[in-house]
Amino acid sequence: MKRVLCIRLTLVFSLIVVFILSIVPASSIPNIAAFEYLTDKLIHGIIYFFIAVLIFLSKFRLSNIKKLSLLFIFGFFIEIIHHFHPYRYFEVGDLLANFIGIYIAYLIFKKK
Repeated sequence: MKRVLCIRLTLVFSLIVVFILSIVPASSIPNIAAFEYLTDKLIHGIIYFFIAVLIFLSKFRLSNIKKLSLLFIFGFFIEIIHHFHPYRYFEVGDLLANFIGIYIAYLIFKKK
């Protein structure tokens, strides 16, 4: 039980960090590579993959589709905020990268 609690706390912490990083100006977040666009999408995919894995390991009593749909809606909500944010903008590419990360986690855990 302690393991699941630890995973759930990590999940909540991760969602908070993602949300905070999503509302600060993008210029406040350092660039990681020269190919900024590709790196940004890769980071989105990795982050949403990681959160999806935490969701699976958290053992919530929801169907996998509901769990992952809620995570995708979280990402969509952030993109909506970006549309109205003075230093950010809505990107379909971010949503696609989020979805791909979530879907890869789904494929891995679907077999278990």
